[in-house]
Amino acid sequence: MEKQAFGIVKTLNKHGFIAYFAGGCVRDKLLKKVSPDIDIATNAKPSDIEKIFEKTFPKGAAFGVMSVLIDNHEFEVTTFRKEGCYSDGRHPDHVEFTDEKQDAFRRDFTINGMFHDPLKKKVIDYVGGKKDLKKKIIRAIGHPEERFSEDKLRMLRAIRFASSLHFKIEEDTFVAIKKMAHEINQVSFERIRDEIVKILVSGNARKGFELLDDSGLLMNILPEISAMKGVEQPPQFHPEGDVFVHTMMILEMLRKNVSADLAVGALLHDVGKPTTFTIKERIRFDGHVEVGAEMAGKICRRLKFSKKTTDHVVELVKQHLKFKDVRKMRESTLKRFLRQDGFEDHLELHRMDCLACHGDLSNHSLCKEKLEYFRKLDLKPVPLLRGKDLIELGLKPGPHFRLILNYVEDAQLEGRVQSKEDALLLAQKHSKKL
Repeated sequence: MEKQAFGIVKTLNKHGFIAYFAGGCVRDKLLKKVSPDIDIATNAKPSDIEKIFEKTFPKGAAFGVMSVLIDNHEFEVTTFRKEGCYSDGRHPDHVEFTDEKQDAFRRDFTINGMFHDPLKKKVIDYVGGKKDLKKKIIRAIGHPEERFSEDKLRMLRAIRFASSLHFKIEEDTFVAIKKMAHEINQVSFERIRDEIVKILVSGNARKGFELLDDSGLLMNILPEISAMKGVEQPPQFHPEGDVFVHTMMILEMLRKNVSADLAVGALLHDVGKPTTFTIKERIRFDGHVEVGAEMAGKICRRLKFSKKTTDHVVELVKQHLKFKDVRKMRESTLKRFLRQDGFEDHLELHRMDCLACHGDLSNHSLCKEKLEYFRKLDLKPVPLLRGKDLIELGLKPGPHFRLILNYVEDAQLEGRVQSKEDALLLAQKHSKKL
């Protein structure tokens, strides 16, 4: 990818234009990290870019943004610009093409405001990015409130960069975030969701969410998580502290690039506890799993997660306490539990949940052992009977068919029936009890 990007810069240079690598890819290069994308900034205008390169398309030509396709890879090539007011808190009302220095000063953070000239192999830094990178500081360029007024999402991006890079947020920048945190909901839920997920999978999710909390952003984007603070738990089961502390301990265990579904499930697994808190013979959270599953679904839909992700997260929340019953489950019930789609996420959430409280992993170990053993068999055998077989027995179709077929499948999973003939006899016998 860098070779193709180098070629774009070289081509623009040959046509008399200045062109540099810009933004995050420069930061990553200085940190000796591989950047997923390489953006290019230039004094060439969109019309020039369109003439010079064979495959282009406008990505926001009015804002100076063009895409250039090289070897099926898309490179964003943007004209140096300065920006007008941001009436919607996201897009500039207008842009004015300018030089590289003014372009640097319109960017968000100093560590993202540098250029790299790949032809001369040098970094061009007008904003003090190299210095802040060395000090591991996230600092807004210019006046922080102005930068955040232009695009409110930058407040979340500051938190994300601090967590993913293990940096600190500069004091004035953080003060501005705290002051403006209530304005974050001017940003679309989709953009907020994407930043939340990036924080969760950064490998430093706990720090990210503690910064969200300290800044006031958490209360505004996920009040259900903020509500966990101070909600005590029975110390005999949760010596670690309140629900928020427990959740943060789990986030601390999330590995870098963990699946987003598991990460969101981990964040929301106890979301129902604050509303179900009661004190009887001890602190109790009766029904928190059911309440939490419903809340998790609403949160996922609010943040515009896909239906597939939403359904999986809801199941993670709904089933996270089932592990305490695995030793009492019938073999057929256990097999159904272990064979469900995405069970690896359920198992990992259970492991983290245990480590964040009592530390007992015996049920986790049992499930791993059983899963390994059952995989040598068939956790999803071809059903011995189907609905048409029950009709041939002379039974009238109805809701009871599912009960009969489940009963027969239980027997099949437990090895009590192995042939269709035996299954038919069992179905006929059981139907008389319904």
